[in-house]
Amino acid sequence: MSRRDGVLRSYRAAFLRFLARHEESALHAGYEIGRSALQAGLGLLELVRVHHDVLIEVLAGTPAEEGPAVAAAASDFFLEVLSSYEMVQRGLRRDG
Repeated sequence: MSRRDGVLRSYRAAFLRFLARHEESALHAGYEIGRSALQAGLGLLELVRVHHDVLIEVLAGTPAEEGPAVAAAASDFFLEVLSSYEMVQRGLRRDG
């Protein structure tokens, strides 16, 4: 299994958990996914593709009237996933 496949599986599971309950623990799982992806050397564009793939998959099985709520939840979750990348970028700006 590739790094991306592992992140995709983890991302899907954590996002579906967040979507069902909007719990802080699911957001924390998203943060940890981002941190792990960063440590594994997964690029930001690869992570964006994982998010996009999971979102498309979820939206395909979502009634149209629930689409905006799913999109809003996806945004919240993805921001949490990206927070590790943001911290590294800020550190680089400060050090550079």
